[in-house]
Amino acid sequence: MTAIPVDTTDVRKRERAIVARRQALLGPAYRLFYTDPVHVVRGEGVWLYDPDGKAYLDVYNNVACLGHCHPHVVAALARQASVLNTHTRYLHEGILDYAERLLGYFPVEIGNVMFTCTGSEANDLALRVAKAHTGGTGVIITDFAYHGVTETIAGMSPSLGSAMRLGDNVRKVPAPDAYRGSRQDVGAVFAQNVRVAIDDMRANGIKPAALLVDTVFSSDGIFTDPPGFLSGAVAAIREAGGVFVADEVQPGFGRTGTAMWGFQRHGIVPDLVTMGKPIGNGHPMAGMAARPEILETFGRNLRYFNTFGGNPVSAAVGMAVLDVIENEGLQDNARVVGDYLKAGLESLAQRHPLIGDIRSAGLFIGVELVRDRASKEPASDEAARVVNGMRERRVLISAAGPSANILKIRPPLVFSKDNADLFLTALDETVTEVTAS
Repeated sequence: MTAIPVDTTDVRKRERAIVARRQALLGPAYRLFYTDPVHVVRGEGVWLYDPDGKAYLDVYNNVACLGHCHPHVVAALARQASVLNTHTRYLHEGILDYAERLLGYFPVEIGNVMFTCTGSEANDLALRVAKAHTGGTGVIITDFAYHGVTETIAGMSPSLGSAMRLGDNVRKVPAPDAYRGSRQDVGAVFAQNVRVAIDDMRANGIKPAALLVDTVFSSDGIFTDPPGFLSGAVAAIREAGGVFVADEVQPGFGRTGTAMWGFQRHGIVPDLVTMGKPIGNGHPMAGMAARPEILETFGRNLRYFNTFGGNPVSAAVGMAVLDVIENEGLQDNARVVGDYLKAGLESLAQRHPLIGDIRSAGLFIGVELVRDRASKEPASDEAARVVNGMRERRVLISAAGPSANILKIRPPLVFSKDNADLFLTALDETVTEVTAS
């Protein structure tokens, strides 16, 4: 699309007015991306468009995992919305057809699925189930995790900010960082840290209930290798009488390329799995899958009801998402394009000492920026300038990790090699500019 010529001064004035209106109406807790916020009015595939027709390459959005406004999903949503939308306390085969199909992507041990509207709700439900099954209350998370925004789950999401108080029965462990752990066995170290947390719980009269991790540790800084390193920690929590909850909100639905779910890279079968965001390509739906024996106590003693979780429209949308993943070969595309993108980043790293480490699984990539490769000092300010410099080149990414020095690269699964080339060119130019200034 050709951009309409526009006076830059008028654009700045328009955006400032929207920011002021947003602050007045929505209050101070919301945050915007970028020093110069992006104003979007339309999306299509890997592109977002501003009011003046300028296109932005979206290299960050896992919510619209199939690309923005995928026509097959939009059609399924509209079709079902024109017929019926109601809750799950009436009989309707749509939710059953979808549940049956979705469970087909899981190991046979995972036999039940319950639906919610958000990943936060799914994680909240998973913890309720874990506590009912184990009789425990203690939960282990990683240092800079994000799992959601309900009161309970926010208390397990330290990445929400330094003022976020963890729950009394929550214990943090360091993320499995092979880059800063040098030659240590990352799996053994992570498992030992989980055991230390379990011992601390017991010393304080807390019975362990669950280990809850995002299986690519995306908020902590994206830690993906070596495959299999999670198995020791999972064994540790189970030995302590707890369960393993795999948060697949970000890595799930084929993003890692070699598997449908992030946990599959580690050769483990979770007790509970939570899903959100990509499950509906942006439609507000989410879910929790479970081993039936883990769900049994909760289901026997408590009712569960979610007005819109699993409604007919959401079930139709979920089915359409699976159609597209299968028919367009998006898991394989994530592997092929992800490998291509990683190779391009490794080439850039040879020319840019600012790039200290590259970690990836399919189309989930973390690029750690450091001021010195020997000391590995986090290049936080430089990362912020890179993210904003990319935005000025109309390429959208973000940063992750406790020091916000890890570029978080997570495009829609329809991302192509041509898209990757555009991204790599923009990143090369931006890093050159940042390191020269």
